[in-house]
Amino acid sequence: MGVGFRGTITDAQDFDPSADAEALYNAMKGLGSDKEAILDLVTSRSNAQRQEVIAAYKSNYGKDLIDDLKYELTGKFERLIVSLMRTPAYHDAKEINDALKGAGTNEKCLIEVLASRTNQQIHDLVAAYRDAYGSDIEEDVVGDTSGHFKKMLVVLLQGTRDESGVVDADLVEEDAQDLYAAGEEQWGTDEAKFIMLLGNRSVTHLHMVFDEYQKIAEKSIEDSIKSELSGDFERLMLAVVQCIRSVPMFFAKRLYKSMKGLGTADNNLIRIMICRSEIDMLDIRECFRLLYEKSLYNMIKDDTSGDYKRTLLNLCGGDDDLAGEFFPEAAQLAYKMWETSAMTNIQPRGTIRPTAGFDPAADAQALRKAMKGFGTDEDAIINIIANRNNAQRQEIRQTFKSLLGRDLLKDLKSELSKNLERVIIALMLTPAEFDAKMMRKAIEGIGTDEHALIEILVTRSNQDIQAMNAAYQHAYKKTLEDDIQSDTSGHFCRVLVSLVQGAREEGRAEMDRAMADAQELADACNADSDDMEIKFMSILCTRSFPHLRRVFQEFVRCSNKDIEQVIKKEMSGDLKNAMYAIVRSVKNQPSYFADRLYKAMKGIGTDDRALIRIMVSRSEADLFNVRKEFKDTHDVSLHEFIQGDTSGDYRKTLLILCGGED
Repeated sequence: MGVGFRGTITDAQDFDPSADAEALYNAMKGLGSDKEAILDLVTSRSNAQRQEVIAAYKSNYGKDLIDDLKYELTGKFERLIVSLMRTPAYHDAKEINDALKGAGTNEKCLIEVLASRTNQQIHDLVAAYRDAYGSDIEEDVVGDTSGHFKKMLVVLLQGTRDESGVVDADLVEEDAQDLYAAGEEQWGTDEAKFIMLLGNRSVTHLHMVFDEYQKIAEKSIEDSIKSELSGDFERLMLAVVQCIRSVPMFFAKRLYKSMKGLGTADNNLIRIMICRSEIDMLDIRECFRLLYEKSLYNMIKDDTSGDYKRTLLNLCGGDDDLAGEFFPEAAQLAYKMWETSAMTNIQPRGTIRPTAGFDPAADAQALRKAMKGFGTDEDAIINIIANRNNAQRQEIRQTFKSLLGRDLLKDLKSELSKNLERVIIALMLTPAEFDAKMMRKAIEGIGTDEHALIEILVTRSNQDIQAMNAAYQHAYKKTLEDDIQSDTSGHFCRVLVSLVQGAREEGRAEMDRAMADAQELADACNADSDDMEIKFMSILCTRSFPHLRRVFQEFVRCSNKDIEQVIKKEMSGDLKNAMYAIVRSVKNQPSYFADRLYKAMKGIGTDDRALIRIMVSRSEADLFNVRKEFKDTHDVSLHEFIQGDTSGDYRKTLLILCGGED
């Protein structure tokens, strides 16, 4: 992506290395140092010019500039400034050496560097490593890694990817078929075929192979890698694919992961900001804006401090208007992302399946035994209820009443308490009963849980919504629509009322109509806010999800903007949240739920109602897919997050629903 120079750091005009050397010498002379002068000078020179300054400093003062900087500066600021003074090849060499030495290996650093560099950058890295450390980088990597992960790293270290740009159409089809045969089509995976093709074919060629693969497999190459490979090898191959698709997008995601949540992965942040500042930082900024709710500049500003922050912001090169128009390359990338979303046929996969040899009478008796007498056997209750699917639980519920003459839900409520009671009761309700109860909880009392209303109504099928409406009427003797209208207002109320009808169109996209809808949305962006919101509601709340994917794709072409960014910029409050949730669900619903789960658990305190609602409602639908998205986005497994954020029998139940570690 990108043509020509796309960096933020350029050669300084009227450059005088001797004058710069003197300025740096004076900044470090005497007691203390002028850090502002150092950072302003270093970040306003290109790397080639910095090398001239290093030479002039030694020539003029007989001292090593890097040694003096290390002596005068401290902490993250010192690491950043000193790293800027190294050539790109020697900086990469140091990063690889640091990743390999000592106890444990930093596999993520190895993956990032080797998956993203060009042939020439790899060759320069290999030479710099030998010069700096007196050893062969390939031998060191081989000695510190293993298996298919090691083999792919060795392939990448050769720096022999085809860079001719020539594409053989027949070979594209053959390679796509070979990848399919090596993974999805057979029992087990032919890893060698993945390594050979992804490690050597040209970027242009592989773009076409990935498109052809999608047609054959009806899923993206990324989804196949996630299902066929595992561990560091899976992460490496996904990084290679992401870099084939878009190096700037790959680094935008890496930068986000380095700063989100508690604490900052400063080594990753420093490495990326330095190595991309003279290559494609402008494109990375665009991709960052496309993916996340704030500009890269503002994320750095919020996540760092002091001279360290000032230096990083200089490398970033400026802030980006949240909903400004795309650079042409970013517009093409946004368009391609929606096209991939439209083509991807994700197979939803839950974590809870029917139990073999199921005996509802035996389960009913076991549950009664667990609750009879003094004390309660919570383990027995959890192991039965969390390991049955909902249809089986309903059989147990019915059998409990017919066999024992007792109401299982009432017994469970009397024996259990707090979050364990809430999650077990949630599991025992039918999906429609549970959704109805969650909608009631979101509406009743002081304050409304708008996020819950949005999440449920946006993500349920027409059939689910109609069943929920019936369950709500049965349980509360009034319609859900009436309660929504009495508890919400304005355009947000209109969105919810539209969605609660359960009348969204179903079926495939209609291309001519999608283009017309996209143009209407683009035209609405120039109308007053009220007319714009009404037009967005009329299309986003009624069209089928496959159709909306095409609409949002064509919207990029019509407006040179992304629909998500427009919603964030032009709308506010609950209406913005509802429209944004629709777009996120259309693009990738498991990713939307992964984000909701992360927000439910991050920081101080846990939103247990949201956590229970999502874990229960998705356990038989797509929780396995949600788990994968959680790990991809947040670099930590959902299992690990739940384990660290909950406790006791409640945690045990949630972990059974989670279905395993990733």
